Amino acid sequence: MSALEIAGTTALVTGASRGFGRGIATALSQAGAQVTGVARDPGPLDELRAELGGSFTAVAADAADPNVAGRLIDAYRPRILVLNAGATPLPRPIQQHTWETFGRNWDVDVRHAFGWTREALLAPLAPGSIVISLSSGAALRGSPLSGGYAGAKAAIRWLTAYAAQESARAGFGIRFVSLLPQLTPATELGAVFAAAYGTQGPALTPERVGQAVIELVTGTDPGQDAYLLTAAGLHPL
Repeated sequence: MSALEIAGTTALVTGASRGFGRGIATALSQAGAQVTGVARDPGPLDELRAELGGSFTAVAADAADPNVAGRLIDAYRPRILVLNAGATPLPRPIQQHTWETFGRNWDVDVRHAFGWTREALLAPLAPGSIVISLSSGAALRGSPLSGGYAGAKAAIRWLTAYAAQESARAGFGIRFVSLLPQLTPATELGAVFAAAYGTQGPALTPERVGQAVIELVTGTDPGQDAYLLTAAGLHPL
């Protein structure tokens, strides 16, 4: 899909009301896409709609609800689907977690990615569509204060790779890519852990993540299904 083809196409972003999701929705809107943003809290979504105007449709819903995935894919038939929604992990050492706190990101992040990925294959989305799932740099290096977060994000990476294989096997022509942003203090989630780990260096911003999504949609190797994203840019994995 070229930059020109983004204009007028349909995009859907989960977790669009804040952080990376907001940056992604904004970048796609500015590139000319008709963007549907999904998040549970209608207030920030309405603020984003006021900012972006008629190119943005706000849908207040729980993206981890499997009924929501099927309903919205059927309704909007996105050519660009960005799966960004997820839960903020509880910053505690492993022995201070319960199974419920440890497994929170499996119950939300992985369940969300699985449901939307499944529906994208079942529909299926139109040939030439792209599904970008937000994993995390923590999937590569672990994150000892964040319970099951690193494992959940690693599962999203592999789930995305499996979906890419299924799309190729079935001849759907849908591209599946996982994006692994590095830890950054520029988001509410990242700020907690960047402070805990003493993270230094150039910060990855929501605007840079939005730009990276545009780069994934318009270019990069179609056979590559995972990228690490740092402030310096995309790095194939």
